[in-house]
Amino acid sequence: MTFRRTSAPPPAAAAPATAGHHPAWLIGIAALWIASAGNLALWIALHRLQALDGLRGLGFGLGFGLGITALVVLLLALLAWRALLKPMLIFLLLAAAFGAHFMLSYGVVIDSTMMVNVAQTNLRETLDLFGLRLLLTVGLLGVLPVVVVWRTRLAWRPWPRQLRDNLLLLAGALVLLVGALAASFQPLASTLRNHKQVRYLVNPLNSLYAVGYVAAQPLRPGARVLLPLGEDATLAAPAPAATGAPTRPPLLVLVLGETARADHLTLNGYTRPTTPELAALGVASQRNAWACGTSTAASVPCMFSHLGREAFASRKSDHETLVDVLQRAGLAVLWLDNQAGCKGVCDRVPNVNTSGLKHPTLCPDGECHDLIVLEGLDERIAALPAERRARGVVLVVHQMGSHGPAYHKRSPQGFKRFLPECRSASLQDCSRDEVVNAYDNTIAYTDHVLARMIGWLTQRAERHDSALLYVSDHGESLGENNLYLHGLPYAVAPDTQKRVPWITWVSPAYAQRSGVTLACLQQRLDEPLSHDHLFHSVLGLMGVQTRVYRPEWDFYRACRQP
Repeated sequence: MTFRRTSAPPPAAAAPATAGHHPAWLIGIAALWIASAGNLALWIALHRLQALDGLRGLGFGLGFGLGITALVVLLLALLAWRALLKPMLIFLLLAAAFGAHFMLSYGVVIDSTMMVNVAQTNLRETLDLFGLRLLLTVGLLGVLPVVVVWRTRLAWRPWPRQLRDNLLLLAGALVLLVGALAASFQPLASTLRNHKQVRYLVNPLNSLYAVGYVAAQPLRPGARVLLPLGEDATLAAPAPAATGAPTRPPLLVLVLGETARADHLTLNGYTRPTTPELAALGVASQRNAWACGTSTAASVPCMFSHLGREAFASRKSDHETLVDVLQRAGLAVLWLDNQAGCKGVCDRVPNVNTSGLKHPTLCPDGECHDLIVLEGLDERIAALPAERRARGVVLVVHQMGSHGPAYHKRSPQGFKRFLPECRSASLQDCSRDEVVNAYDNTIAYTDHVLARMIGWLTQRAERHDSALLYVSDHGESLGENNLYLHGLPYAVAPDTQKRVPWITWVSPAYAQRSGVTLACLQQRLDEPLSHDHLFHSVLGLMGVQTRVYRPEWDFYRACRQP
């Protein structure tokens, strides 16, 4: 038997290592991009503050930039795994690009209040913000680096070695952060102490912090509990009419204005004729009224609260609001909203949203102008319980008002008194005169809407003793110091975002009923008041008696004659 010797097959060749860059390389490049190009708004703001002037300023800027880089690396070092790194990088780059656009274009900052505004913005308001400038900014600062990230091949190691590398990267970032802070601590501390808005410009860490803060709010003690308010609320007996005639139930229209600033009303000394119809009606316009927030999401819950701005900001639990107390006292309450919503204030009272109604002239392009609230209003009131209507009616009207940046959409064609007006959502594409023209047209239209509401009340004089109160939720920046829109933190916001109109009209019958006369109010036009007074002032006007009423916060009490 012959044995044939066969040679063993050659060993299989080892698979070549995957070619690519180490993940730390991509993390470092992306972090440097975010700290530099993604933070253009921050560097421009520091330049305007002269914080970067001279060698000392350059050293501060370098240390601040390296500190931001180190913070981004710290975050990404925790996520440097095959399935997580690229999605997180893409998210951060796009978030930085969008944040940079809004901070550069409108001068806003990103904090928790701004994030709440973003979450509560509806699709129509969101579309108003889109434009060519947004596409260019996001394309250059976001989409291009995202493409680079997506196409970059990375060399991933087995998980024990990858964990070791991630820990080394984390330690290196900590060392860099400590060194950067030590090198720039004094100028950094001084800048953040004297210019608090700078801390809200660190992009996209500002957005991450704001999202986390808002997301954690439901977890705070008492956050899910809505405490009842004014359970003892009752209506005071009306004084008998001087003529001996039967008294009529009161009807108050409380108009919640949107984004109106006090210094653009002719009633308050503005040189342009923005409020001629109200002036002819002899209303009282307080010139020194202040908001409790700089955005709708912050102001509306605060102004309907009994707490006042400072106590509301530090509250541990949520309470019912002014409309709840009015309803508990036995009044018929109806909330009419021509906006994106009432921010939870009207959830427990009858409410109607008119912003999506169909009307051939009042609702062009899917958005309704504010006069829509008068359509079918008598029928809406008649649907309220009769026993409540017999005691009195409170209508709360939440306007679209002067909501920006698309101011030109807020006024009908026939009310464009000031031309040419800005017709772009990117306000920096227009001259400041065009921006102001578009904004002033919205104030002029609000003047007409309020005058029509007063006319509607006058026509019902045989059935109701009527009054109207108009208060805006916050003001607006129109390009002063390169600031647009609103929403800056209250401590650093300019007065244009905080000083608001407060207008009162009372019929002769209501003046006799309540004792509040326009002649008295006209003598108090410059007295300071704020949203803190609204809750208690409305209770006083409607004769609601409750332990939560504070007479010292009732603005009308000084004019209420016995």
